[in-house]
This record gives sequence, structure tokens and C-alpha cells, in this order.
Amino acid sequence: MAVLTVPLSWLFALIAALRRAFYRVGIFAAVRLPVPVIVVGNITVGGAGKTPLTIWLAEELRKRGRHAGVISRGYGGSATGTREVGPDDDPAVTGDEPLLIRRRTGCPVFVGRDRVAAGRALLAAHPETDVLLCDDGLQHYRLGRDVEIAVVDRRGFQNGLMLPAGPLREPVSRLRTVDAVVAHDWNGAADFRMTLVGERFKPLAKTGESALSAEFAGKRIHAVAGIGEPQRFFDHLAALGLRFEAHPFPDHHVYAAADLDFTGDVILTTEKDAVKFGVLARLPVWVLPVAATVTPDLAQFVLERINGRPSA
Repeated sequence: MAVLTVPLSWLFALIAALRRAFYRVGIFAAVRLPVPVIVVGNITVGGAGKTPLTIWLAEELRKRGRHAGVISRGYGGSATGTREVGPDDDPAVTGDEPLLIRRRTGCPVFVGRDRVAAGRALLAAHPETDVLLCDDGLQHYRLGRDVEIAVVDRRGFQNGLMLPAGPLREPVSRLRTVDAVVAHDWNGAADFRMTLVGERFKPLAKTGESALSAEFAGKRIHAVAGIGEPQRFFDHLAALGLRFEAHPFPDHHVYAAADLDFTGDVILTTEKDAVKFGVLARLPVWVLPVAATVTPDLAQFVLERINGRPSA
């Protein structure tokens, strides 16, 4: 069956190349917004660490005096048109990643299939915004961009084929045209390297408390992850010395009570999953926030690229 999809992947590659070429030569017009736009994306399907990197960039730019806003498609959400994401919104409407970004950064976040419309709406509602971060928009060429950042995680490019025969949305050669390649636990050639760190858990039910992994010793633990690569979360827990029963789910999974109906003592999960848990679980839920570390200084690199940008 995989062999039968190879011709389809060739067709997909041709269409992707033509589309990009049409934007490059001006047959299709990209729209420039009045503030710099930084796109964080990847060339493969599934999560590679784009959202943690977007959060890191938003926070680092704030420390350096910039006012960042974030736009996203809102994948997995039911919202139509363009809308702002509030900290108490329903992830089934806004999408899980935009809600997580909003809660972690406090930045204005707008979602919409049309990133240009989302960017314009954000700037109209928050005129103090002086830079836009686009979470997962590398292939959304209608949105003009000043900096392109591509994230590659430890899975690399797998069989190296385009969809549907492989995981690639664009060929590996596309990485030669971006401004920066960020390796997320990947050993390939890259301009920057990112790791995710986190060892202190927070309870889903209330704030103001935290726990280290040692406090779960002797408990029957269920680990739940519905992210791009669930095994990454499970490996992280194992590195903290935890023993658990792993429950992987598809990326952006919409949880039901039956998914979390476990016998045991505690559920450990990711921040992205936790925004969708609500009161579904019978067991206590503890969330592991993670923070990106990036070397060398990607934020300074971005600022150097966008300083002096001409007005749109």
C-alpha cells in the first residue's frame, strides 16, 4: 500500500513546488502586514516543538522590549472566521495550542484559517503589538514574512518522502531557504539547538502547589500524552525516574471521560493535553510544564533580522 502512494507523493511535491514558485515570482501575491512577521514551522506533519519555541520567542522578545502577538490556524478548534483567544476559552473552539500559548505568555493570540486576516484583526485590537509570531505557518505563503524558522525534531525526515507516502509537507531542500533551522533533540546540521526542560509538576485542580517526581514514588501512575510524539513525554518522565503506564493518543486528541477512566493513583500529562481535560478524570491530574532553552541566542538573531525593516 505504501508503494502505491509514492506516485501521489510525487504529485504532492509538484503541486507544493509550483505553489511556492508562483508566490516567489508574484503570480500569487503575498500580503505584507505593517509589523514584522516571524513564522515558526516545520516541513513535516505533526508536532516538532513549534509551540514551545513560539512561547520561548514571545517571552524573550518581551524581555527585550518588544510587544509580540501570536497568530495560529487554531488546528483542532471549531471556530470559524477569525477570533481572539481568551485565557478561559474552550480548546474545542480555539484549538489546544493557541490556548496554551495565551495562558503561558499572556500575549494577544488570534486564530483563523486565514493568517493574514488573523494578523490584521490582532493588530486592530492590540495596536501596541510591534511583532507577530505565526505558529505553524511555514507553508502559508500568502502571509508575507520577515523571518522563517524551521524546527526539526529527533524523528528527522523518516523515509524522506512527501505526503502521503512519507511525513514531508515540503522537500528537505526547503530548509536551505529558511532563515534559521532549530534542532529539537536532532543531531543534524542546524543553526540553533533547542531542548525542553521541566521537572516540577503542578496540580490541574488548583494552583500554588508543585511536586517533584520523588513525591510520586510508590504510586500507580498513568501517563497521558496526545502530542506530536507522545514517546517524547514518556521518555522525559522516565528520565525523571518515574515508572508508569503509558497512554499515547493522537495529536490534538479530543478527550472523553472514558479515555481517562483509569484505576490507580494519579495521572501525569502535558500542558497541551491538560487544557482539554476539564473535570473528565476521576484520578488526580498533575501537569508537567516544560520550557524551551535555545542556543545560541535565537531572539537576538530575530531582532537583528527585523530591525530596520521597511514599512509595509
